[in-house]
Amino acid sequence: MKIGYARVSTADQSLDMQLDALNTIGCERIYTEKASGAKDDRNELERALDALRSGDIFVVYKLDRLARSTKKLIEVYERLAALDVEMVSVCDGLDTTTPTGRAMFKMIGVIAELEREMIVERTKAGLAAARARGRNGGRPKKEAKAVSQAVKLYDEITALTGVTKATLYRAVNERKENAQA
Repeated sequence: MKIGYARVSTADQSLDMQLDALNTIGCERIYTEKASGAKDDRNELERALDALRSGDIFVVYKLDRLARSTKKLIEVYERLAALDVEMVSVCDGLDTTTPTGRAMFKMIGVIAELEREMIVERTKAGLAAARARGRNGGRPKKEAKAVSQAVKLYDEITALTGVTKATLYRAVNERKENAQA
């Protein structure tokens, strides 16, 4: 069975291009996720890996959709090898059923990690340059009066409905998570 995994980093990005490629290659099941590749706690990736069985092929659009560090890529590769599962990366032309494919997998992983580190380095340099010019970045602070009013309304909501603050907070977070899925 071919099992696919598609990921974008932010909720406003589209998975369509990846899904088209995974469907074209014949994936029978596809797991999708909107989460940073630098994060290790990606639920849909875990579900996809848990669904794999001996003889399956795990398909990704590009290796950087799977992981942003060589360490993580090697961990996934070792997990796949232990399950007797091969991997295909569509855009990278990578197929671990061959010795060349296995070697290329490791080399591309190093390049993906380098790219991620360069992005982080450029971001830090840009932020430092902005701070040197007096811009601190981040979101502007809200007026104390508006924050005070919001807190009062929050207290009134819990008092009027009998819903605890913890339950309300949990419900708001669940709504955010469901909106991103």
